[in-house]
Amino acid sequence: MLIYMLATAMTVAMLIATAFGLHQEAARVRVKANAKRFEGFGVRRSHRDY
Repeated sequence: MLIYMLATAMTVAMLIATAFGLHQEAARVRVKANAKRFEGFGVRRSHRDY
C-alpha cells in the first residue's frame, strides 16, 4: 500500500511540475512575441530626455 501512495505522490508532483513548466514557457514566448512586435518602432525615450 505504501508503494502505491508514493507512486501517486510522485505522479502528482510530476504533473504539477509539468504544468508549472508549461506556464513558464508560455509566458516566456508571450514576452518574446510582444518584444518582437514592438521592435520596429525603435527606442522609446522618456519625457525627461526631451
